[in-house]
Amino acid sequence: MTAFVYVLRSIGPNPRTYVGWTLDIDRRLAQHNAGTGARFTRGSRWDLVHLERCDTPQLAMRRECALKRDRTLRRALRTGAAPIR
Repeated sequence: MTAFVYVLRSIGPNPRTYVGWTLDIDRRLAQHNAGTGARFTRGSRWDLVHLERCDTPQLAMRRECALKRDRTLRRALRTGAAPIR
């Protein structure tokens, strides 16, 4: 079963990033922007800035944890100039 790991960037003067995983990226992004996604993402509009495909949900969860710890990547994604590895 294919899963996705994604990074979102908030739209606004002080952008934030959010990392998550899902089986349906279009549905999940719509949830975040409708205010029904994760509590952290409520009240903001979000753009998808990074997406990775994983073979299983377990691999997606592992990759999500790795991206959450990668401060250099998240800082670059916040500014809009990201060196995707």
